[in-house]
Amino acid sequence: MREFLYSQDSMLVAILLLVSLFVIIELGVRVGRTRRDGASEAYRSHVNTIQGSILGLMALLLGFTFSMALQRFDARSDAMVDEANAIGTTYLRAQMLTPEVRGTVSSLLRDYVELRVAAVSVSLDHPAERQALVVRSTAVLDQIWIQAQRAVLVDPGPATSGLFIQTLNETIDSFGRHDAILNRHVPELVLFMLYGAVLLTGWVLGFSCGIAGHRPSGVAFAFGLAVVAIAFVIIDIDRPRRGLIQVNQSSLTSLAAEIVATEAARAQTSQPAPVAGRRSVTGRP
Repeated sequence: MREFLYSQDSMLVAILLLVSLFVIIELGVRVGRTRRDGASEAYRSHVNTIQGSILGLMALLLGFTFSMALQRFDARSDAMVDEANAIGTTYLRAQMLTPEVRGTVSSLLRDYVELRVAAVSVSLDHPAERQALVVRSTAVLDQIWIQAQRAVLVDPGPATSGLFIQTLNETIDSFGRHDAILNRHVPELVLFMLYGAVLLTGWVLGFSCGIAGHRPSGVAFAFGLAVVAIAFVIIDIDRPRRGLIQVNQSSLTSLAAEIVATEAARAQTSQPAPVAGRRSVTGRP
């Protein structure tokens, strides 16, 4: 089921949260003023104690939610690099196959990496376009697997076809793993709990100022602004394909450019031409 907050712009959510926080603070001040005359010193001390507890709860939720978002961001970054390495290694080992399948496999891998570059550029807000690219990528992988079966029949050697099938399996696994990780984000319920804690903190802050007989200071509003800024970073970093903070896609886009250039050179010379000088993060040949 599509979640409501995930489909909204991060900046819009942050602005609405900030406006709501300032409104809640003002309401708290006005309610506090109505209780000021009958508030004893013990009552005011009790309110201050509650305020400190709620501030601690909000800080805990902020840290917990930020940690969840950052872990998912790191997982998406690692999945991007792993998939690029798997595709690159598969392409290099495809050059060891017999001529009967080498050219076809290399061409299919070029098409596949271009589809993957297109897929990682599509926001999850466009599920139909994204699903179409996933289906096309799966179809290309199926064709590559058919060619791998042909390669085994022609040359069953473990140093050629065996290594190629091994890395092809890694490419297929990394494809599924990468797409699955892209769909993992901070649960919407956790975000609603965080926003509720922020607004509750604002109300208690305004209420305590009201019963004390003064307006919230500029420091209080600056604190609220800082909290909303952190909340914005959390929701922005949790959006894998949009916003200010995005996963670096250079590992996949650079690989695509190298393979496309290599295949173009091969088409001109009609000779095998593996990607020159490419080294994966894992150091595999």
